[in-house]
Amino acid sequence: MAATEHPLKDLEAFLPEGCFDHVVQYLYQYKVHLTVARSRKTVLGDYRHAFRGNNHRISVNGNLNKYEFLITLLHELAHLLTFEQFKNTVPAHGKEWKRLYSQLLVHFVQLKVFPDDIVKALEKSIISPAATANGETELLKVLRKYNPHIPEGVCLLCDVPVGTVFMISNGKIFQKGELRRKRYVCAEIKTGLLYTISAITEIKPIADKKGE
Repeated sequence: MAATEHPLKDLEAFLPEGCFDHVVQYLYQYKVHLTVARSRKTVLGDYRHAFRGNNHRISVNGNLNKYEFLITLLHELAHLLTFEQFKNTVPAHGKEWKRLYSQLLVHFVQLKVFPDDIVKALEKSIISPAATANGETELLKVLRKYNPHIPEGVCLLCDVPVGTVFMISNGKIFQKGELRRKRYVCAEIKTGLLYTISAITEIKPIADKKGE
């Protein structure tokens, strides 16, 4: 994984205005080695606990918009705080992590660093945080509006009707099927094989009407 280690003064460019000092306080207090990673398709961020004299390590994708970057960083900081209190005795996304993540979200919401629509979308996360980004469909839809560059003709899978034929980033073409929890069952046009695809996957519809 390619990553860039930024001096803390450079971290401010990745964060919403008004939260830098609060973030840095956590990084200093817990001696966090933070890296800004290139885009990863499977994760937005990652945490590795301190081990044999090494610091806690957190990585966050550098291609996220500022609000998504902060929320991802708080998600990983919650893992750090959970480890500090409980070590490896509790589940990774158990009630202990949920409580600490909720507390972090509340703290930063109170700093008024998020726009009102993101604050509203965060309410569900504060009450019951999801373990992964795929579990936060409504929040991610709101966050996407703040991306500096949205490719023309690209939208989210959850925003098109069932039956829509679409292409994903690797060039494969599917037809959208029914929702199964947070993922849609989609048929690959070329092979007929069924796949479950995240509701918040960016797609490019390639037909004006439902496929046949």
